[in-house]
Amino acid sequence: MSSLWGVPAPAVAAISLALLILFVWISGMIRYIGNNRVAVVEKLWSAKGSINEGLIALKGEAGFQPDVLRGGLHFFMPFQYRLHVQPLVTIPQGRIGYVFARDGQPLSPDQALASNPSGTDFQDTREFLERGGQKGPQRKILREGAYALNLAQFVVVTKDETFALRLNRADDALLEQMAEIIEERDGFEPVVIKDADDQIGVVTVHDGPGLNMGEIIAPTVGADPEEVELFHNSFQDPEKFLAAGGRKGRQLQVLVEGTYYLNRLFATVERIAKTVVEVGQVGVVVSYTGDHGADTSGDGYRHGELVDNGCRGVWREPLLPGKYAFNTYAGRISMVPTTNFILKWETATSGSHKFDENLAEVSLITRDAFEPTLPVSVVVHIDYRKAPLVIQRFGDIKKLVEQTLDPMVSAYFKNIGQTRTLIELLQDRSAIQSLSSQDMKEKFSAYNLELQEVLIGTPRPSAKGDDQIERILTQLRQRQIADEQVGTYERQKLAAQKERELREAEAKAKQQTAITESELSIQVKANEGRASLARSEQEADQTRTLAKAEADRMRLLGEGEAKKVVALAAAEAERVTKVGLAQAEAIESQVAASGGARYQLARQVAERFAQALETSGVDVVPKVQINGGSTADGQPGGGSVVQALLTLLMADKLDVAVNDEREHKEPEAAA
Repeated sequence: MSSLWGVPAPAVAAISLALLILFVWISGMIRYIGNNRVAVVEKLWSAKGSINEGLIALKGEAGFQPDVLRGGLHFFMPFQYRLHVQPLVTIPQGRIGYVFARDGQPLSPDQALASNPSGTDFQDTREFLERGGQKGPQRKILREGAYALNLAQFVVVTKDETFALRLNRADDALLEQMAEIIEERDGFEPVVIKDADDQIGVVTVHDGPGLNMGEIIAPTVGADPEEVELFHNSFQDPEKFLAAGGRKGRQLQVLVEGTYYLNRLFATVERIAKTVVEVGQVGVVVSYTGDHGADTSGDGYRHGELVDNGCRGVWREPLLPGKYAFNTYAGRISMVPTTNFILKWETATSGSHKFDENLAEVSLITRDAFEPTLPVSVVVHIDYRKAPLVIQRFGDIKKLVEQTLDPMVSAYFKNIGQTRTLIELLQDRSAIQSLSSQDMKEKFSAYNLELQEVLIGTPRPSAKGDDQIERILTQLRQRQIADEQVGTYERQKLAAQKERELREAEAKAKQQTAITESELSIQVKANEGRASLARSEQEADQTRTLAKAEADRMRLLGEGEAKKVVALAAAEAERVTKVGLAQAEAIESQVAASGGARYQLARQVAERFAQALETSGVDVVPKVQINGGSTADGQPGGGSVVQALLTLLMADKLDVAVNDEREHKEPEAAA
């Protein structure tokens, strides 16, 4: 038998065994734990026996102990404790860890997550359990950092790893299911709402009491940061949210730009776009939640109620242009244009607002039995202060257009069409347009609308291939062409006239010197003529003056002479009368003395004849001898006096001597 350093082999074996037993003994009493780990202590046996309920032994019983061991050497009673060394729970930057408690108070029927008493910390298991901490998934989450947790009591689920002390396979399935739910909700990362996205977050809470009867969305609670005890910091503190009266369901309060560390098992977030009210619009709010407010529309409005902003119903104050974090699950915003917009009654044509996408041309029947369609456009304006009245009455602008304006406008133009022929519709478009604008303004104002203008297009055939309207238009075009030709001819005539005037002007310009000289000569002659005329007029005036004076002189002389003649004539007449009377008396005496009146007449004739010969100077012996003929016995005498005078006249005209058959007598005999 061999030996070691002179010690028998059996002794060596006994010493080795003793040393081994000593090592094992010492190793059971002393344990070293690294600084980046913790040890969950499991008490294998205890004089106090085993725990009656739960998992964690708070009173020293056998089982998992509430306190964990941190880094360093630790001494234990041999064979009484078992240490489960686990890593520290580490949450990376910008990540979230979810906690699941295996022991604690059971959840109430209305709870989905375990409550966390104020001031408790998952790193102090004893305090957590003693203050009423509940088992199950916790409302409180872990932010970035390292945590020394008792992984027999708490399980921490993160995006990359699940921190837990594996107790059985059922735990693995449960933890895996919870991790999947959180991953589906993007729950391992905070909610980040960027300003550039123009989005808001609508929150749905999955824990707490339900909504009251008649509510469809949870009202805002504990949102005032001044009420610190109730301020839940945008759902990031579930306990304060529920303490403030928060209820499960979709929330009225929304999340705006920022980063939010939310427990996704407690609340999920749906991103929706902000409500943007563009310039030229207002937003009329129809709220589905809030208190029942008093009607502010007035006694004259009987189409619904308008309430103050914040109450349930149609808000009387619209949203002006801007961006709003409006929860569209709590209400509806109808955009009402406040600028002029056009409604077109025309198939396949609509404005950007799409209010008129279902409108078509108005079908007409004219007085002459044509059936055209008429495209119509209406320019409408809505006063932004009356926009809530319009929405309250019609629901939205599209319903207003389709259910009210469309039949009203169509009926109006059908009535117009029946009073006019087709060609009158074409020719009187402007008058019809003006008349319709005036007539329909009152109709539109009854619906809180302001009609700006009515625009009418050209009538179109109602059926494809109908060319009756085109034929009429062709006739009108031909008529217009004829009118234009007449106008063209008139202009050509005017142009020709202007051209002639131009030529005359050019010719006149070439002869301007001569024209100027002639005009000057004409002016000189005219001046001379005017001078001569003035001189003649002066002479005429002088002559007229002299003539008038002479006439006056002659008149005066004539009047004097006439008076003289009258006086002389009167005297002469008196003298003649007296002479005549005397002569008559003498003649009467002579006649009586001479033997009668015949003798007296012959005597007077002879005397007068003698006086005439004396004064006239006529030859006593006549150049012509007139014989009065002869009597029956051959003696002269007995001829006609008339015959004698005719013979004398003929002789004087022919300058011949007239001799009787008889010879001239001697002048003495004639005497």
